[in-house]
Amino acid sequence: MRTQRNSRRRPAAGAALVVAALVTTAACGGGGSKSSSGDGKGAGFNAGVGKLAAASDKKGGELKFIGTQDADSWDPQRGYYGFVWDFARYYTRTLVTSKPAPGAQSSEVVPDMATDTGKVSDDKKTYTFTLRPGLTWEDGQPVTAQHIKYGIERTWATDKISGGPTWLMQVLDPEKTYKGPYKDESKDKLGLKAIETPDEKTIVFKLPKPNGDFLQMLALPAAAPVRPDKDTAERYGQKPFSSGPYKFVSYSPNKGLELVRNDKWNRDSDPVRKALPDKISVTLITNADDMDNRLLKGDYDLDINATGMGSAGRQKALKERKGNVDNPQTGFIRYAAFPKTVAPFDNEHCRKAVIYGADHTSLQTARGGPQAGGDIGISMLPPAVKGHDAGYDPYNMKQGKPDVAKAKEELKACGKPDGFRTTIAVRNNKMQEVASAESLQASLKAIGIDAQIDKYDGAQSTGIIGSPKNVKAKGYGIIIMGWGSDFPSGQGFLQPIVDGRFIQQSGNQNYPELDDPAVNKLLDDGIAETDPEKAGKVYQEANKKVMEGAWYLPFTYEKNIIWRSSRLTNVYTADAYNGRYDYASLGVVK
Repeated sequence: MRTQRNSRRRPAAGAALVVAALVTTAACGGGGSKSSSGDGKGAGFNAGVGKLAAASDKKGGELKFIGTQDADSWDPQRGYYGFVWDFARYYTRTLVTSKPAPGAQSSEVVPDMATDTGKVSDDKKTYTFTLRPGLTWEDGQPVTAQHIKYGIERTWATDKISGGPTWLMQVLDPEKTYKGPYKDESKDKLGLKAIETPDEKTIVFKLPKPNGDFLQMLALPAAAPVRPDKDTAERYGQKPFSSGPYKFVSYSPNKGLELVRNDKWNRDSDPVRKALPDKISVTLITNADDMDNRLLKGDYDLDINATGMGSAGRQKALKERKGNVDNPQTGFIRYAAFPKTVAPFDNEHCRKAVIYGADHTSLQTARGGPQAGGDIGISMLPPAVKGHDAGYDPYNMKQGKPDVAKAKEELKACGKPDGFRTTIAVRNNKMQEVASAESLQASLKAIGIDAQIDKYDGAQSTGIIGSPKNVKAKGYGIIIMGWGSDFPSGQGFLQPIVDGRFIQQSGNQNYPELDDPAVNKLLDDGIAETDPEKAGKVYQEANKKVMEGAWYLPFTYEKNIIWRSSRLTNVYTADAYNGRYDYASLGVVK
């Protein structure tokens, strides 16, 4: 995420029916709590993980978020933080969106502004959408197909609208021939040829080649409409113009924001959003421990960033208020990567020696243990991504302990029987990563590998570990990092970190500089496959090749301890939002 973030999603029938079914199930005692949880007692530990807690359709009240991190931008085309994508659905809409349902069900795509999930041509390269009636902006004017096209076109204006996801640009205009609406010389500023708008209700996308995740990309806020006469370019994120059920009242960077109901929003046009609270506020502070204390006191309902409670708050919550706590998978992997340009990691046996020599339980503990850190990772496809195989553990990492005998065998095989020296690169502002480096350092010492730790400025990651030239010059044989996908599919998760065509000279994410034609081919095959199950099998094979080559050492499939107040209703975690709550479905007990 986004932290590049956030499985292919099957088109599904009416999202409103899904939510209604969930509410009925919960009310009958099946999948969630029927209590409104307004009594100060939480709905129960993990009551909101993979199921609905505190079902209610009651409207009103103020939903109170608190956080320690502001958005990178509230502009739908610029925002890249995971929590921004979740929150943006209060004031933006897209042609399709994630199903409003718990857990893996959220990985499906359902219609939002469109009447369905698109008419797709036989060659899988043309998608045609018809807009629902009653779509309006916050001033009552209709949302048109041209507004959607214009919003998407803003992604191309990287000189002004920088920082956001570029998936649609990569898929629709791989040669980057379009320059964005601000440099567009056509009269209506709608010159992107890959998108056609024959009338105000119809929008047509023409892909150069099939892409099974195209609907996933259209579900991102980057595909939201922007009205040209309201576009303030770089300043748009200060007060986006709403097409959703809420609109901005105020925003003070690093302090907070307030949304109120958009009285021009037409409920009949929106089968997805419940729009229960009358008001939504976000308070931003700098002290994470103070934030946890305020949550525990009941001053706020949830942490908008959803990065997990700190050690002190977590211990208190689990001891005294466990019924208000959820412990979901986040969809992230925490891992070590082995750049092949740094000897001796050009030899796969030296890479395998590190994997076998690692103490996987110790690494899990360094991340915070099974609850606050996550499950021990066994491959580079996490559980939320289709293609994950819980039985595939090629290095027997689940056992937790180092396999010293195998590690020494691999050292002999790579010509380093007595071990070698290397450097572990780790961000200095991520204490769990530093602890992971120290854990790895200690276990490798036992097999003769002398690993020095270089704590670099975490704010400068892009130019330090993201620069292959610098990685080689510094001798960074092991890089510790984390990864979460923009959408949970093999393309969204694996491609940026294992496809050789994605290696960049700055901002690189493929740290091993893996460029295996067989892996690249499998990724292409998976992307072209429009059946999610079949695509998952292809990505499973790509994952196996990556693991067989020992390019990565997964530490954990990350989990967090997150807080939900007793006032919250319609609470559930969603795989589509990296284990966060589905913000657009939340309500509060007044």
